[in-house]
Amino acid sequence: MTSGLTPASPRPRTAAGVEAVSVLADDVRRTLYNFTRLAHRPVTREEAASNAGISAKLAAFHLDKLVAAGLLNSRYDNPGGARRVGRKPKVYEPAETDIRISIPERRPDVLAEILVDAVLEQEQGEDALSSALRTARRRGEELGAATRASSRPGRLGPERSLTLSESVLEEYGFEPDRQAPTEVRLLNCPFHPLAARSPELVCGINHAFLGGFLTGLKAAGIDAVLAPHPGRCCVELRAAAGGASMPGPATGRCVKEVCARPTEDPGAP
Repeated sequence: MTSGLTPASPRPRTAAGVEAVSVLADDVRRTLYNFTRLAHRPVTREEAASNAGISAKLAAFHLDKLVAAGLLNSRYDNPGGARRVGRKPKVYEPAETDIRISIPERRPDVLAEILVDAVLEQEQGEDALSSALRTARRRGEELGAATRASSRPGRLGPERSLTLSESVLEEYGFEPDRQAPTEVRLLNCPFHPLAARSPELVCGINHAFLGGFLTGLKAAGIDAVLAPHPGRCCVELRAAAGGASMPGPATGRCVKEVCARPTEDPGAP
């Protein structure tokens, strides 16, 4: 199944959502947008203006603001396919956008995609948890490979691996915090509060996904390490012991045991 995960975009999802919502804060624009959505067909600026009780010129101004915010699409066409003499009027219709804002960032869609794939691709004799972890790792590898293909970074050492990873992790809501040249803490869990409900499943998926991402990125000398801590993601990215990548993410009981342990200071003796 083709992954829907893509490398980080230059425009964060939350920023795009905030911009779209701010545009809709205007009463006239919200009226025009609702009319366009409920019409279930392309509408002209004259139709939208009549519904809102404003001039066509003012409607055009606000409709184009909605287009710029990604909420509407526009083109020149005859409404209803009717042929008319002269230039085709500009028509507007809803864009196929899904505007969501969550602060801090939450990405239940990523978790849902992984779980759907895990159900559809569960192998004979494989339990549900193992299928979910295997699928999460594959999805992470696909994201890492796509990121590598788009950025073409060449050979990656530990520090460059983390630098490249940070932008992607920021896009997915992890709020990376570079503690040292070869250590990144993830201050936000994009799968919270589901992680609190089922740490064995969700933290395991998170761990497998991030470990797979590093593999797909071909990040040398960096591991995704389970490091549960209240108020932040259960995974950290750290330099691998001996500078070489260690085995893949823990699974099953191992994940459950680590996530259930009291948090300890990694630097404590």
